[in-house]
Amino acid sequence: MTDETASPTPPPVADDGSGATIALQNVYLKDCSYESPNGPRVDSSFNPQINLDLQTNSTSLGPDVREVVLTVTVSAKLGEVTVFLVEVKQAGLFVMRNFSEADLKRAVSTVCPGVLFPYARCAVSQLVTQGGFPQFLLPPVNFEALYAANPAPPAVTN
Repeated sequence: MTDETASPTPPPVADDGSGATIALQNVYLKDCSYESPNGPRVDSSFNPQINLDLQTNSTSLGPDVREVVLTVTVSAKLGEVTVFLVEVKQAGLFVMRNFSEADLKRAVSTVCPGVLFPYARCAVSQLVTQGGFPQFLLPPVNFEALYAANPAPPAVTN
């Protein structure tokens, strides 16, 4: 049997050779909301129109520590009737060192949400299923492509 001691500083998750590092410190559900105005009245022809909105925000909590929040909003409608509405704010604390302003915005918009999305995806799925609806899984998201397509990346709050 081997005794292992936990290091107080986690190893870096990413290092691009310039000394820039990202290390995940914590992942947590910051907020969530579920609404189903008419309950789970599902028939065999249940095929709602799904709308997915993603938003990323970042706040500095210290010299190298940032809180990044990925907000996932999913609405399902049959015609004009809302079947369900789910909003999940999945957050993470990241140690981010030696990034230029542009690289920091890119990491906050691509790397961090990529880490947080599987947790948010799971929370959305659980909320929809617990609401009485069939299993619902969000498709994978390419945050790098979204960042490249977005002319105005999100503001990074200091």
